[in-house]
Amino acid sequence: MISQERLKIYVNYFIFLSNFYIHPAFYFVFLHGKQAYINNVMSKNPASPYKGRYAAKGNLTQGRIKDHLIRLTVPMIWGIFAIISFQLIDTFYISMLGTTPLAAISFTFPITYGIFSLIIGLGIATSSVVSRQIGEGNMDRVRRIITHALILSLITGLAIAMIGLGLSGPLFRLMGADNTLLPLIHDYMDIWFFGNILVTIPLVGNAAIRAGGDSTTPALIMTIAAITNVILDPLLIFGLCGFPRLELQGAAIATAFANGCALLAGLYVLYVRKKMICRDSLHLRHFGDSVKRLSYIAIPAGLTSAIQPATNAVIIALLAAYGNAAVAAFGVATRLEAFAFTIIMALATGMAPIIGQNWGAGLYERVHETLNRALRFAAAWSLLVALVFIAFAGPLANLFAAGEAPAFTGIMVLYFWIVALTYVPGNLVPGWGSAFNAMGMPKRSFMMIAVKLLLLQIPLAVLGSHLFGIPGIFGAIAITNLLSGIGFHIVNSRYCAAGRIARQSGA
Repeated sequence: MISQERLKIYVNYFIFLSNFYIHPAFYFVFLHGKQAYINNVMSKNPASPYKGRYAAKGNLTQGRIKDHLIRLTVPMIWGIFAIISFQLIDTFYISMLGTTPLAAISFTFPITYGIFSLIIGLGIATSSVVSRQIGEGNMDRVRRIITHALILSLITGLAIAMIGLGLSGPLFRLMGADNTLLPLIHDYMDIWFFGNILVTIPLVGNAAIRAGGDSTTPALIMTIAAITNVILDPLLIFGLCGFPRLELQGAAIATAFANGCALLAGLYVLYVRKKMICRDSLHLRHFGDSVKRLSYIAIPAGLTSAIQPATNAVIIALLAAYGNAAVAAFGVATRLEAFAFTIIMALATGMAPIIGQNWGAGLYERVHETLNRALRFAAAWSLLVALVFIAFAGPLANLFAAGEAPAFTGIMVLYFWIVALTYVPGNLVPGWGSAFNAMGMPKRSFMMIAVKLLLLQIPLAVLGSHLFGIPGIFGAIAITNLLSGIGFHIVNSRYCAAGRIARQSGA
């Protein structure tokens, strides 16, 4: 006979498989099936009405902005969704182990996200440098830079593993983890740091593939990894089907194995199908030149991305003073937010090449239209997500609550009731940041993120914690969203309307 607890695990397992992968996969396959049909029609009938709409996908200075946004965003939605699902699925199953393991995994989020953000900086740099070299027609240099980017990602992954293993104990103590949580944190992070090498290489490899105009293949690679993770997670965490019960260690092993699958798939595509990796030599005499090109973009982009997880680490350190339930509730809430805003992240990524190409061509009206469409959609989606989270805050909290956990549920509901009200202005800042990066103004993007998180959110959170406790911390996040979102939107809109961006770019 199957125990009631194990039966619950099996049921939830298949619900996750269905809702997270099978249903979206039908839409994904349908979308690309439609595209294959369109391509077939165009090849047989040059007069097809699809021709003007789809013939020159690489040229984003022509055609309808709306069509370009949809085409570039949809594959990114699936790819980002697959990446985010790793931690969300880990969180869901670990929540079934109890509040203490859930609090332990919540402590790891800022660190893993911060490291991931630094790696994203290298991916952004790879995409930027490679895409420009492809535009110049220098394929030998393209292969050389991609090869060196992969070598650099391996070195980066090894360095992160060594530094992380050496500093993880003091770092998590500094964040407020007590002696009860530290062994559980080490169970997960010691394996995760070694497995980080398997994350770095495919992320950079996928960026190189996207630079060549293929956004579907990277999304499929990450989907393979995500499906592998969702299958292995319950098997290794709970010891199902004859596997050992490893709990948090099992979650880390499943993640590492899934990323290993992504690594093999990415290298196969780059080396065999795309032929974008050097075959004759590693060209190490040019390695310094490649590193210089990549670092010029990777360092500022990585630092900008790392500000958010660094801020979350401070928030978690403040919440740790109020118990494990507060840390766990914040960790789950922010993972749900990341999942819900996958579309906005994908939209910000998808609109960047559109803005970049049209900005370079001097087509500022198309830049303005792209930005307006993207920001309007982001605002509408943020409002919808806010309404859903506010209305279903209780059921969502209960889904992750282990047994009787009224403190966890109450804190998570409180978070959504306070913070969700400010999603609309809060999500305007990332949109503007992506636009300025595409225009070649990363310093302006960095300034917005730094002001929002370092100058506003952290001081307000410390003050709010001192005066009002947990509600004060959540209130600080909400006030920051309001002030930074509305303030920067007004300033940036006036800045663009006055034409000062064009003059600054030409200076």
